[in-house]
Amino acid sequence: MHENFQSASVDQPFRGCAGGADALTVPPVTPETSADTYDSHIRARVIDFFTLEGLPWPRRLWDVGSLLALEELLEASSWARHRVLSPASVDWQRHELLKAIGPDVGLGSRELRAQLTSLLKQPLPDPSPAHRRLREVVEHARGGYLDRWAAAAALPEGRRPQPERLARVIAAHLLDLGYDASYLATWIGQLAHRRASAEEVLQGAVALDRAAPHEFTVLVVLESAPEREQAQKHEMWLSGREVVDWLKQRGHPTSGVRAGGGFLYRMTARDPFSAASQAREFVERMVARSSFMRGNRGGIRPAAHMWVDQHPDPIPFVTPARGADVLSLVNEGHLYQVDGQRTLIDDALELAAPVNRGVLGPAVAGAWAAVESLLSHPDDPAEEQRSGKAVAADRLAAIIACSWPRAELTALAHRHQPSTPDALTEQLTACTTNRERASAVADALAAGKSLHLADRFRRDADIAAVHRMRRVVASPRGELATAVTIFRIGIRRLYRTRNIVLHGGSTQGVALKAALRIAAPLVGAGLDRITYAALAEGLTPLDLAARAEVGLKLVGGETGLSVVDLLEPRR
Repeated sequence: MHENFQSASVDQPFRGCAGGADALTVPPVTPETSADTYDSHIRARVIDFFTLEGLPWPRRLWDVGSLLALEELLEASSWARHRVLSPASVDWQRHELLKAIGPDVGLGSRELRAQLTSLLKQPLPDPSPAHRRLREVVEHARGGYLDRWAAAAALPEGRRPQPERLARVIAAHLLDLGYDASYLATWIGQLAHRRASAEEVLQGAVALDRAAPHEFTVLVVLESAPEREQAQKHEMWLSGREVVDWLKQRGHPTSGVRAGGGFLYRMTARDPFSAASQAREFVERMVARSSFMRGNRGGIRPAAHMWVDQHPDPIPFVTPARGADVLSLVNEGHLYQVDGQRTLIDDALELAAPVNRGVLGPAVAGAWAAVESLLSHPDDPAEEQRSGKAVAADRLAAIIACSWPRAELTALAHRHQPSTPDALTEQLTACTTNRERASAVADALAAGKSLHLADRFRRDADIAAVHRMRRVVASPRGELATAVTIFRIGIRRLYRTRNIVLHGGSTQGVALKAALRIAAPLVGAGLDRITYAALAEGLTPLDLAARAEVGLKLVGGETGLSVVDLLEPRR
Protein backbone atom coordinates (compact mmCIF):
# COMPACT_ATOMS: atom_id res chain seq x y z
CA MET A 1 0.00 0.00 0.00
CA HIS A 2 1.44 3.36 -0.99
CA GLU A 3 0.36 6.75 0.24
CA ASN A 4 0.20 10.23 -1.30
CA PHE A 5 -1.35 8.91 -4.49
CA GLN A 6 -4.65 8.57 -6.28
CA SER A 7 -6.82 10.61 -8.56
CA ALA A 8 -9.81 11.16 -10.78
CA SER A 9 -11.34 12.13 -14.06
CA VAL A 10 -12.00 11.81 -17.73
CA ASP A 11 -11.68 14.32 -20.53
CA GLN A 12 -14.95 16.00 -21.40
CA PRO A 13 -16.05 19.26 -23.07
CA PHE A 14 -15.54 22.30 -20.82
CA ARG A 15 -18.80 23.50 -19.28
CA GLY A 16 -17.76 27.03 -18.45
CA CYS A 17 -18.09 28.48 -14.95
CA ALA A 18 -20.94 28.74 -12.50
CA GLY A 19 -21.25 30.06 -9.00
CA GLY A 20 -23.41 29.46 -6.00
CA ALA A 21 -23.48 29.04 -2.27
CA ASP A 22 -21.93 25.59 -2.52
CA ALA A 23 -18.62 26.88 -3.85
CA LEU A 24 -15.72 26.09 -1.54
CA THR A 25 -12.21 27.49 -1.57
CA VAL A 26 -9.47 24.94 -1.10
CA PRO A 27 -6.50 26.51 0.73
CA PRO A 28 -2.91 25.58 -0.07
CA VAL A 29 -1.96 22.25 1.41
CA THR A 30 -0.18 22.26 4.74
CA PRO A 31 1.48 19.18 6.29
CA GLU A 32 -1.77 18.52 8.10
CA THR A 33 -4.97 20.52 8.15
CA SER A 34 -7.88 20.52 10.56
CA ALA A 35 -9.35 17.38 12.06
CA ASP A 36 -12.50 17.85 10.00
CA THR A 37 -10.48 18.03 6.76
CA TYR A 38 -8.58 14.89 7.79
CA ASP A 39 -11.83 13.07 8.52
CA SER A 40 -13.59 14.24 5.36
CA HIS A 41 -10.60 13.17 3.24
CA ILE A 42 -10.80 9.65 4.65
CA ARG A 43 -14.58 9.42 4.24
CA ALA A 44 -14.43 10.67 0.66
CA ARG A 45 -11.69 8.31 -0.42
CA VAL A 46 -13.29 5.27 1.21
CA ILE A 47 -16.51 6.13 -0.62
CA ASP A 48 -14.53 6.30 -3.87
CA PHE A 49 -12.95 2.91 -3.26
CA PHE A 50 -16.32 1.21 -2.74
CA THR A 51 -18.09 2.87 -5.68
CA LEU A 52 -18.74 0.41 -8.51
CA GLU A 53 -20.65 2.40 -11.12
CA GLY A 54 -19.46 5.46 -13.00
CA LEU A 55 -16.22 6.11 -11.11
CA PRO A 56 -13.36 7.04 -13.49
CA TRP A 57 -10.23 4.91 -13.29
CA PRO A 58 -8.02 7.46 -11.50
CA ARG A 59 -10.13 7.36 -8.33
CA ARG A 60 -10.23 3.61 -7.88
CA LEU A 61 -8.32 1.42 -5.46
CA TRP A 62 -5.18 0.09 -7.12
CA ASP A 63 -3.69 -2.32 -4.62
CA VAL A 64 -4.54 -5.14 -2.25
CA GLY A 65 -3.89 -5.06 1.48
CA SER A 66 -0.61 -6.27 2.95
CA LEU A 67 -2.08 -9.45 4.40
CA LEU A 68 -3.57 -10.58 1.09
CA ALA A 69 -0.30 -9.67 -0.64
CA LEU A 70 1.56 -11.96 1.77
CA GLU A 71 -0.94 -14.78 1.13
CA GLU A 72 -0.48 -14.19 -2.58
CA LEU A 73 3.29 -14.59 -2.20
CA LEU A 74 2.86 -17.86 -0.34
CA GLU A 75 0.60 -19.13 -3.10
CA ALA A 76 3.00 -17.96 -5.81
CA SER A 77 5.80 -19.96 -4.23
CA SER A 78 3.63 -23.07 -4.45
CA TRP A 79 2.87 -22.43 -8.12
CA ALA A 80 6.59 -21.95 -8.79
CA ARG A 81 7.13 -25.50 -7.49
CA HIS A 82 4.73 -26.69 -10.21
CA ARG A 83 6.55 -24.53 -12.80
CA VAL A 84 3.45 -22.44 -13.45
CA LEU A 85 5.28 -19.32 -12.26
CA SER A 86 8.99 -18.73 -12.69
CA PRO A 87 11.33 -18.30 -9.71
CA ALA A 88 12.28 -14.89 -11.12
CA SER A 89 8.68 -13.65 -10.97
CA VAL A 90 8.28 -14.85 -7.38
CA ASP A 91 11.55 -13.22 -6.34
CA TRP A 92 10.44 -9.93 -7.91
CA GLN A 93 7.13 -10.19 -6.08
CA ARG A 94 8.94 -10.87 -2.80
CA HIS A 95 11.30 -7.91 -3.17
CA GLU A 96 8.48 -5.51 -4.02
CA LEU A 97 6.44 -6.74 -1.07
CA LEU A 98 9.38 -6.23 1.27
CA LYS A 99 9.44 -2.55 0.25
CA ALA A 100 5.66 -2.16 0.40
CA ILE A 101 5.16 -3.48 3.93
CA GLY A 102 7.77 -1.14 5.38
CA PRO A 103 5.36 1.67 6.33
CA ASP A 104 2.46 -0.66 7.21
CA VAL A 105 1.94 -0.07 10.94
CA GLY A 106 -0.74 -2.76 11.00
CA LEU A 107 2.04 -5.34 10.77
CA GLY A 108 3.47 -4.32 14.13
CA SER A 109 6.52 -2.37 15.14
CA ARG A 110 8.86 -4.92 16.73
CA GLU A 111 8.67 -8.70 16.81
CA LEU A 112 6.16 -9.20 14.00
CA ARG A 113 7.89 -6.79 11.67
CA ALA A 114 11.30 -8.27 12.44
CA GLN A 115 10.04 -11.74 11.57
CA LEU A 116 8.38 -10.58 8.36
CA THR A 117 11.34 -8.61 7.05
CA SER A 118 13.75 -11.41 7.94
CA LEU A 119 11.69 -13.97 6.02
CA LEU A 120 11.07 -11.74 2.99
CA LYS A 121 14.81 -11.21 2.57
CA GLN A 122 15.30 -14.86 1.65
CA PRO A 123 13.82 -17.22 -0.95
CA LEU A 124 10.59 -18.92 0.12
CA PRO A 125 10.34 -22.17 -1.83
CA ASP A 126 7.43 -24.43 -1.04
CA PRO A 127 8.00 -26.62 0.86
CA SER A 128 10.68 -25.07 3.11
CA PRO A 129 11.03 -24.00 6.75
CA ALA A 130 10.92 -20.33 5.68
CA HIS A 131 7.67 -20.84 3.77
CA ARG A 132 6.03 -22.55 6.75
CA ARG A 133 7.26 -19.85 9.15
CA LEU A 134 5.92 -17.04 6.96
CA ARG A 135 2.49 -18.64 6.92
CA GLU A 136 2.50 -18.67 10.74
CA VAL A 137 3.68 -15.07 10.98
CA VAL A 138 0.91 -13.92 8.62
CA GLU A 139 -1.69 -15.49 10.92
CA HIS A 140 -0.19 -13.68 13.91
CA ALA A 141 -0.25 -10.39 11.98
CA ARG A 142 -3.88 -10.87 10.99
CA GLY A 143 -5.15 -10.55 14.55
CA GLY A 144 -5.30 -6.88 15.53
CA TYR A 145 -4.23 -5.57 12.12
CA LEU A 146 -6.81 -2.77 11.96
CA ASP A 147 -6.54 -2.17 15.71
CA ARG A 148 -2.91 -1.17 15.22
CA TRP A 149 -3.92 1.24 12.48
CA ALA A 150 -6.64 2.66 14.73
CA ALA A 151 -4.03 3.29 17.43
CA ALA A 152 -1.83 5.09 14.92
CA ALA A 153 -4.75 7.25 13.75
CA ALA A 154 -5.39 8.30 17.37
CA LEU A 155 -1.92 9.86 17.68
CA PRO A 156 -1.56 13.66 17.82
CA GLU A 157 -1.56 15.68 14.60
CA GLY A 158 1.72 15.40 12.78
CA ARG A 159 2.25 11.79 13.87
CA ARG A 160 -0.88 10.08 12.56
CA PRO A 161 -1.00 8.40 9.12
CA GLN A 162 -1.66 10.40 5.98
CA PRO A 163 -5.42 10.29 5.27
CA GLU A 164 -4.92 8.91 1.75
CA ARG A 165 -2.89 6.02 3.13
CA LEU A 166 -5.36 5.31 5.92
CA ALA A 167 -8.34 5.27 3.55
CA ARG A 168 -6.53 2.78 1.30
CA VAL A 169 -5.74 0.50 4.23
CA ILE A 170 -9.35 0.44 5.44
CA ALA A 171 -10.83 -0.19 2.00
CA ALA A 172 -8.33 -2.80 0.86
CA HIS A 173 -8.47 -4.77 4.10
CA LEU A 174 -12.27 -4.98 4.16
CA LEU A 175 -12.47 -5.97 0.51
CA ASP A 176 -9.75 -8.58 1.02
CA LEU A 177 -11.76 -10.07 3.88
CA GLY A 178 -14.52 -10.89 1.39
CA TYR A 179 -16.98 -8.06 2.00
CA ASP A 180 -18.80 -6.92 -1.12
CA ALA A 181 -18.19 -3.37 -2.31
CA SER A 182 -21.94 -2.67 -2.49
CA TYR A 183 -22.40 -3.59 1.15
CA LEU A 184 -19.38 -1.53 2.18
CA ALA A 185 -20.62 1.44 0.14
CA THR A 186 -23.81 1.48 2.21
CA TRP A 187 -21.76 1.18 5.41
CA ILE A 188 -19.45 4.14 4.65
CA GLY A 189 -22.37 6.12 3.21
CA GLN A 190 -24.18 5.97 6.54
CA LEU A 191 -21.05 7.08 8.37
CA ALA A 192 -20.48 9.91 5.91
CA HIS A 193 -24.09 11.08 6.29
CA ARG A 194 -23.44 11.82 9.96
CA ARG A 195 -19.92 13.06 9.21
CA ALA A 196 -18.21 10.40 11.28
CA SER A 197 -14.65 11.03 12.38
CA ALA A 198 -11.69 8.95 11.26
CA GLU A 199 -11.77 7.28 14.66
CA GLU A 200 -15.41 6.30 14.18
CA VAL A 201 -14.73 4.98 10.68
CA LEU A 202 -11.90 2.85 12.05
CA GLN A 203 -14.03 1.59 14.91
CA GLY A 204 -16.63 0.49 12.38
CA ALA A 205 -13.97 -1.17 10.25
CA VAL A 206 -12.55 -3.01 13.26
CA ALA A 207 -16.06 -4.26 14.08
CA LEU A 208 -16.46 -5.55 10.52
CA ASP A 209 -13.06 -7.20 10.74
CA ARG A 210 -14.00 -9.02 13.94
CA ALA A 211 -17.47 -10.09 12.76
CA ALA A 212 -17.59 -13.74 11.81
CA PRO A 213 -19.10 -14.85 8.49
CA HIS A 214 -22.57 -16.33 8.85
CA GLU A 215 -25.08 -18.30 6.82
CA PHE A 216 -27.37 -16.74 4.22
CA THR A 217 -30.09 -18.32 2.11
CA VAL A 218 -29.98 -17.21 -1.51
CA LEU A 219 -32.70 -17.85 -4.09
CA VAL A 220 -31.49 -18.08 -7.69
CA VAL A 221 -34.29 -18.17 -10.26
CA LEU A 222 -33.84 -19.78 -13.67
CA GLU A 223 -35.91 -18.60 -16.61
CA SER A 224 -34.70 -21.54 -18.68
CA ALA A 225 -33.78 -24.90 -17.17
CA PRO A 226 -33.12 -27.59 -19.81
CA GLU A 227 -32.88 -31.20 -18.67
CA ARG A 228 -35.23 -30.29 -15.83
CA GLU A 229 -35.42 -33.85 -14.50
CA GLN A 230 -31.74 -33.56 -13.51
CA ALA A 231 -32.37 -30.26 -11.74
CA GLN A 232 -35.29 -31.76 -9.82
CA LYS A 233 -32.98 -34.34 -8.26
CA HIS A 234 -30.97 -31.56 -6.60
CA GLU A 235 -31.90 -31.11 -2.94
CA MET A 236 -31.89 -27.32 -3.34
CA TRP A 237 -34.25 -27.28 -6.35
CA LEU A 238 -37.56 -25.36 -6.21
CA SER A 239 -40.28 -25.61 -8.82
CA GLY A 240 -41.68 -22.46 -10.43
CA ARG A 241 -44.64 -22.50 -8.04
CA GLU A 242 -42.37 -22.97 -5.02
CA VAL A 243 -40.22 -20.02 -6.18
CA VAL A 244 -43.26 -17.74 -6.34
CA ASP A 245 -44.50 -18.95 -2.94
CA TRP A 246 -41.07 -18.33 -1.36
CA LEU A 247 -41.03 -14.77 -2.68
CA LYS A 248 -44.59 -14.03 -1.58
CA GLN A 249 -43.97 -15.35 1.92
CA ARG A 250 -41.16 -12.83 2.31
CA GLY A 251 -43.09 -9.91 0.93
CA HIS A 252 -41.33 -9.62 -2.43
CA PRO A 253 -43.41 -8.65 -5.49
CA THR A 254 -43.65 -11.42 -8.06
CA SER A 255 -44.95 -9.45 -11.02
CA GLY A 256 -42.68 -10.02 -13.99
CA VAL A 257 -40.87 -12.97 -12.39
CA ARG A 258 -40.64 -15.74 -15.00
CA ALA A 259 -39.69 -18.74 -12.94
CA GLY A 260 -38.88 -21.98 -14.65
CA GLY A 261 -37.61 -23.10 -11.28
CA GLY A 262 -34.68 -22.19 -9.10
CA PHE A 263 -32.15 -23.16 -6.47
CA LEU A 264 -32.17 -22.24 -2.80
CA TYR A 265 -28.54 -22.12 -1.74
CA ARG A 266 -27.14 -21.74 1.77
CA MET A 267 -23.96 -19.69 1.74
CA THR A 268 -21.50 -18.69 4.43
CA ALA A 269 -20.45 -15.12 3.72
CA ARG A 270 -19.66 -11.73 5.22
CA ASP A 271 -22.75 -9.95 3.91
CA PRO A 272 -25.83 -10.55 1.70
CA PHE A 273 -24.13 -9.25 -1.44
CA SER A 274 -21.16 -11.57 -0.93
CA ALA A 275 -23.56 -14.48 -0.46
CA ALA A 276 -25.30 -13.54 -3.71
CA SER A 277 -21.90 -13.35 -5.42
CA GLN A 278 -21.13 -16.92 -4.37
CA ALA A 279 -24.49 -18.09 -5.71
CA ARG A 280 -23.80 -16.23 -8.95
CA GLU A 281 -20.57 -18.17 -9.36
CA PHE A 282 -22.47 -21.44 -8.97
CA VAL A 283 -24.89 -20.44 -11.71
CA GLU A 284 -22.11 -19.25 -14.01
CA ARG A 285 -20.53 -22.68 -13.69
CA MET A 286 -23.85 -24.30 -14.64
CA VAL A 287 -24.26 -21.91 -17.58
CA ALA A 288 -20.76 -22.81 -18.77
CA ARG A 289 -21.62 -26.52 -18.62
CA SER A 290 -24.91 -26.01 -20.44
CA SER A 291 -23.13 -24.32 -23.36
CA PHE A 292 -21.81 -27.77 -24.32
CA MET A 293 -25.28 -29.29 -24.69
CA ARG A 294 -26.22 -30.68 -28.08
CA GLY A 295 -29.40 -29.30 -29.58
CA ASN A 296 -30.08 -26.66 -26.91
CA ARG A 297 -27.44 -24.00 -27.25
CA GLY A 298 -29.54 -21.51 -25.29
CA GLY A 299 -28.65 -23.55 -22.22
CA ILE A 300 -29.39 -22.47 -18.68
CA ARG A 301 -30.58 -18.87 -18.41
CA PRO A 302 -30.79 -17.15 -15.01
CA ALA A 303 -33.35 -14.49 -14.14
CA ALA A 304 -32.37 -10.85 -13.85
CA HIS A 305 -32.34 -10.87 -10.02
CA MET A 306 -31.50 -13.02 -7.02
CA TRP A 307 -33.01 -12.79 -3.55
CA VAL A 308 -31.31 -13.19 -0.17
CA ASP A 309 -33.50 -14.14 2.79
CA GLN A 310 -33.86 -11.27 5.29
CA HIS A 311 -32.46 -8.79 2.74
CA PRO A 312 -35.16 -6.33 1.63
CA ASP A 313 -34.30 -5.86 -2.04
CA PRO A 314 -33.54 -8.15 -4.98
CA ILE A 315 -29.88 -8.21 -6.06
CA PRO A 316 -29.11 -7.95 -9.80
CA PHE A 317 -27.65 -11.08 -11.33
CA VAL A 318 -25.53 -9.04 -13.75
CA THR A 319 -22.73 -7.28 -11.90
CA PRO A 320 -21.57 -3.73 -12.70
CA ALA A 321 -18.88 -3.42 -15.34
CA ARG A 322 -15.35 -3.55 -13.94
CA GLY A 323 -14.49 -0.06 -15.17
CA ALA A 324 -12.36 -0.69 -18.26
CA ASP A 325 -13.27 2.36 -20.35
CA VAL A 326 -11.79 3.15 -23.77
CA LEU A 327 -13.39 6.52 -24.39
CA SER A 328 -11.20 7.42 -27.35
CA LEU A 329 -13.28 5.17 -29.61
CA VAL A 330 -16.27 7.46 -29.07
CA ASN A 331 -14.41 10.76 -28.69
CA GLU A 332 -12.52 10.23 -31.95
CA GLY A 333 -15.60 8.99 -33.82
CA HIS A 334 -14.35 5.45 -34.40
CA LEU A 335 -16.90 3.35 -32.55
CA TYR A 336 -18.47 2.11 -35.82
CA GLN A 337 -15.36 2.29 -38.02
CA VAL A 338 -14.72 -1.42 -38.44
CA ASP A 339 -14.82 -1.73 -42.22
CA GLY A 340 -11.20 -0.77 -42.88
CA GLN A 341 -8.01 -2.78 -42.48
CA ARG A 342 -7.90 -4.73 -39.24
CA THR A 343 -5.15 -3.48 -36.92
CA LEU A 344 -3.26 -4.82 -33.93
CA ILE A 345 -5.36 -2.53 -31.73
CA ASP A 346 -8.57 -4.00 -33.16
CA ASP A 347 -7.35 -7.44 -32.16
CA ALA A 348 -6.38 -6.24 -28.68
CA LEU A 349 -9.76 -4.62 -28.04
CA GLU A 350 -11.49 -7.83 -29.08
CA LEU A 351 -9.26 -9.91 -26.82
CA ALA A 352 -9.85 -7.61 -23.87
CA ALA A 353 -13.63 -7.37 -24.32
CA PRO A 354 -14.44 -9.93 -21.55
CA VAL A 355 -12.60 -7.81 -18.96
CA ASN A 356 -15.67 -5.71 -18.13
CA ARG A 357 -18.33 -8.37 -17.62
CA GLY A 358 -16.85 -11.74 -18.52
CA VAL A 359 -16.32 -14.56 -16.04
CA LEU A 360 -13.00 -14.48 -14.22
CA GLY A 361 -10.91 -16.89 -16.31
CA PRO A 362 -11.62 -15.48 -19.78
CA ALA A 363 -11.51 -11.91 -18.43
CA VAL A 364 -8.03 -12.35 -16.97
CA ALA A 365 -6.73 -14.24 -20.00
CA GLY A 366 -8.16 -11.78 -22.51
CA ALA A 367 -6.97 -8.69 -20.67
CA TRP A 368 -3.40 -9.93 -20.45
CA ALA A 369 -3.41 -11.17 -24.05
CA ALA A 370 -4.30 -7.64 -25.15
CA VAL A 371 -1.51 -6.10 -23.09
CA GLU A 372 1.10 -8.59 -24.26
CA SER A 373 0.13 -8.33 -27.92
CA LEU A 374 0.54 -4.56 -27.91
CA LEU A 375 3.51 -4.00 -25.63
CA SER A 376 5.92 -6.88 -26.10
CA HIS A 377 8.26 -7.59 -29.00
CA PRO A 378 10.35 -10.62 -30.01
CA ASP A 379 13.49 -8.47 -29.87
CA ASP A 380 12.99 -7.42 -26.24
CA PRO A 381 16.25 -8.12 -24.39
CA ALA A 382 16.12 -10.76 -21.68
CA GLU A 383 16.63 -9.28 -18.23
CA GLU A 384 17.11 -11.22 -15.03
CA GLN A 385 14.71 -9.08 -13.03
CA ARG A 386 11.94 -9.63 -15.57
CA SER A 387 10.16 -12.89 -16.19
CA GLY A 388 8.56 -13.89 -19.48
CA LYS A 389 6.57 -11.01 -20.92
CA ALA A 390 6.52 -8.89 -17.74
CA VAL A 391 8.12 -6.08 -19.74
CA ALA A 392 4.66 -5.50 -21.24
CA ALA A 393 3.27 -4.83 -17.74
CA ASP A 394 6.07 -2.34 -17.04
CA ARG A 395 5.43 -0.48 -20.28
CA LEU A 396 1.70 -0.29 -19.63
CA ALA A 397 2.41 1.02 -16.12
CA ALA A 398 4.50 3.85 -17.59
CA ILE A 399 1.74 4.82 -20.03
CA ILE A 400 -0.92 4.85 -17.30
CA ALA A 401 1.22 6.87 -14.91
CA CYS A 402 1.84 9.49 -17.58
CA SER A 403 -1.91 9.85 -18.23
CA TRP A 404 -2.85 10.20 -14.56
CA PRO A 405 -2.00 13.90 -13.86
CA ARG A 406 -3.62 15.07 -17.09
CA ALA A 407 -6.86 13.23 -16.27
CA GLU A 408 -6.99 14.56 -12.71
CA LEU A 409 -6.12 18.15 -13.57
CA THR A 410 -8.74 18.19 -16.35
CA ALA A 411 -11.40 17.10 -13.86
CA LEU A 412 -10.38 19.84 -11.43
CA ALA A 413 -10.62 22.39 -14.24
CA HIS A 414 -14.27 21.45 -14.71
CA ARG A 415 -14.89 21.64 -10.96
CA HIS A 416 -13.46 25.17 -10.53
CA GLN A 417 -16.64 27.26 -10.31
CA PRO A 418 -16.32 30.31 -8.03
CA SER A 419 -19.37 32.44 -7.30
CA THR A 420 -17.48 35.40 -8.74
CA PRO A 421 -15.30 34.59 -11.76
CA ASP A 422 -11.61 34.95 -10.98
CA ALA A 423 -8.46 35.04 -13.10
CA LEU A 424 -8.33 31.25 -13.33
CA THR A 425 -11.97 31.15 -14.47
CA GLU A 426 -11.21 33.60 -17.26
CA GLN A 427 -8.16 31.63 -18.26
CA LEU A 428 -10.10 28.37 -18.36
CA THR A 429 -12.93 29.92 -20.34
CA ALA A 430 -10.42 31.03 -22.98
CA CYS A 431 -8.98 27.52 -23.28
CA THR A 432 -9.96 25.47 -26.32
CA THR A 433 -8.52 22.07 -25.34
CA ASN A 434 -8.40 19.94 -22.24
CA ARG A 435 -4.62 20.01 -22.40
CA GLU A 436 -4.70 23.80 -21.99
CA ARG A 437 -7.17 23.56 -19.10
CA ALA A 438 -5.09 20.94 -17.30
CA SER A 439 -1.98 23.08 -17.78
CA ALA A 440 -3.75 26.15 -16.36
CA VAL A 441 -4.80 24.27 -13.23
CA ALA A 442 -1.30 22.80 -12.82
CA ASP A 443 0.21 26.28 -12.98
CA ALA A 444 -2.32 27.59 -10.46
CA LEU A 445 -1.59 24.80 -7.99
CA ALA A 446 2.16 25.23 -8.42
CA ALA A 447 1.74 28.92 -7.60
CA GLY A 448 -0.18 28.09 -4.42
CA LYS A 449 -3.47 29.46 -5.71
CA SER A 450 -6.83 28.21 -4.47
CA LEU A 451 -9.54 26.36 -6.35
CA HIS A 452 -13.24 26.98 -5.77
CA LEU A 453 -15.10 23.68 -5.90
CA ALA A 454 -18.84 23.97 -6.35
CA ASP A 455 -20.05 20.40 -6.71
CA ARG A 456 -21.12 19.53 -3.17
CA PHE A 457 -21.54 15.84 -4.05
CA ARG A 458 -17.91 15.55 -5.12
CA ARG A 459 -16.44 18.27 -2.92
CA ASP A 460 -14.55 16.22 -0.35
CA ALA A 461 -13.16 13.88 -2.99
CA ASP A 462 -12.11 16.86 -5.12
CA ILE A 463 -10.37 18.49 -2.15
CA ALA A 464 -8.44 15.26 -1.68
CA ALA A 465 -7.54 15.36 -5.38
CA VAL A 466 -6.23 18.92 -5.03
CA HIS A 467 -3.91 17.75 -2.26
CA ARG A 468 -2.59 14.93 -4.45
CA MET A 469 -2.09 17.14 -7.48
CA ARG A 470 -0.24 19.79 -5.47
CA ARG A 471 2.27 17.12 -4.54
CA VAL A 472 2.55 15.97 -8.16
CA VAL A 473 3.25 19.45 -9.57
CA ALA A 474 5.67 20.18 -6.71
CA SER A 475 7.61 16.91 -7.05
CA PRO A 476 6.59 15.30 -10.34
CA ARG A 477 9.43 12.83 -10.74
CA GLY A 478 9.09 11.32 -7.27
CA GLU A 479 5.30 11.18 -7.23
CA LEU A 480 5.12 9.66 -10.70
CA ALA A 481 7.77 7.10 -9.78
CA THR A 482 5.53 6.00 -6.92
CA ALA A 483 2.61 5.82 -9.34
CA VAL A 484 4.56 3.65 -11.76
CA THR A 485 5.44 1.25 -8.94
CA ILE A 486 1.79 0.85 -7.95
CA PHE A 487 0.66 0.30 -11.52
CA ARG A 488 3.49 -2.12 -12.25
CA ILE A 489 2.56 -4.25 -9.24
CA GLY A 490 -1.10 -4.26 -10.27
CA ILE A 491 -0.47 -5.23 -13.90
CA ARG A 492 2.14 -7.84 -13.01
CA ARG A 493 -0.40 -9.33 -10.61
CA LEU A 494 -2.70 -9.69 -13.62
CA TYR A 495 0.12 -11.45 -15.49
CA ARG A 496 0.75 -13.90 -12.65
CA THR A 497 -2.96 -14.56 -12.32
CA ARG A 498 -3.22 -15.23 -16.05
CA ASN A 499 -0.40 -17.78 -15.79
CA ILE A 500 -2.16 -19.50 -12.89
CA VAL A 501 -5.40 -19.63 -14.90
CA LEU A 502 -3.93 -20.77 -18.22
CA HIS A 503 -0.89 -22.80 -17.17
CA GLY A 504 -2.14 -24.01 -13.81
CA GLY A 505 -5.73 -24.52 -14.95
CA SER A 506 -7.07 -22.94 -11.77
CA THR A 507 -9.50 -20.11 -11.12
CA GLN A 508 -9.17 -20.44 -7.34
CA GLY A 509 -6.24 -18.08 -6.73
CA VAL A 510 -6.38 -16.13 -3.47
CA ALA A 511 -6.05 -12.81 -5.34
CA LEU A 512 -7.86 -13.65 -8.58
CA LYS A 513 -10.87 -11.43 -7.95
CA ALA A 514 -8.75 -8.64 -6.53
CA ALA A 515 -6.35 -8.84 -9.48
CA LEU A 516 -9.17 -8.33 -11.95
CA ARG A 517 -10.87 -5.62 -9.87
CA ILE A 518 -7.62 -3.65 -9.78
CA ALA A 519 -6.33 -4.33 -13.27
CA ALA A 520 -9.50 -3.89 -15.34
CA PRO A 521 -9.71 -0.08 -15.03
CA LEU A 522 -5.94 0.20 -15.51
CA VAL A 523 -5.99 -1.93 -18.65
CA GLY A 524 -8.88 0.20 -19.91
CA ALA A 525 -6.91 3.40 -19.23
CA GLY A 526 -3.87 2.04 -21.03
CA LEU A 527 -5.86 0.84 -24.02
CA ASP A 528 -7.55 4.23 -24.16
CA ARG A 529 -4.23 6.07 -24.41
CA ILE A 530 -2.84 3.56 -26.91
CA THR A 531 -5.95 3.84 -29.06
CA TYR A 532 -5.89 7.63 -28.97
CA ALA A 533 -2.21 7.76 -29.94
CA ALA A 534 -2.86 5.45 -32.88
CA LEU A 535 -5.90 7.40 -34.11
CA ALA A 536 -4.53 10.90 -33.55
CA GLU A 537 -0.86 10.40 -34.46
CA GLY A 538 -0.51 6.98 -36.02
CA LEU A 539 1.82 6.17 -33.13
CA THR A 540 2.47 2.50 -32.36
CA PRO A 541 1.95 1.17 -28.80
CA LEU A 542 5.68 0.49 -28.35
CA ASP A 543 6.55 4.01 -29.47
CA LEU A 544 4.01 5.43 -27.02
CA ALA A 545 5.56 3.34 -24.25
CA ALA A 546 9.01 4.67 -25.15
CA ARG A 547 7.65 8.23 -25.01
CA ALA A 548 6.19 7.54 -21.58
CA GLU A 549 9.38 5.99 -20.22
CA VAL A 550 11.47 8.94 -21.41
CA GLY A 551 8.93 11.44 -20.11
CA LEU A 552 9.04 9.95 -16.61
CA LYS A 553 12.81 10.50 -16.57
CA LEU A 554 12.71 14.06 -17.89
CA VAL A 555 9.59 15.55 -16.27
CA GLY A 556 10.24 18.65 -14.23
CA GLY A 557 13.82 18.90 -15.45
CA GLU A 558 15.90 20.98 -17.83
CA THR A 559 13.72 20.24 -20.85
CA GLY A 560 10.72 21.91 -19.21
CA LEU A 561 8.53 18.84 -19.74
CA SER A 562 5.26 19.32 -17.84
CA VAL A 563 3.11 16.67 -16.13
CA VAL A 564 0.32 17.42 -18.62
CA ASP A 565 2.48 16.73 -21.68
CA LEU A 566 4.04 13.39 -20.84
CA LEU A 567 2.25 11.56 -23.67
CA GLU A 568 2.20 14.51 -26.09
CA PRO A 569 4.61 14.88 -29.03
CA ARG A 570 7.30 17.47 -28.36
CA ARG A 571 6.17 20.89 -29.48
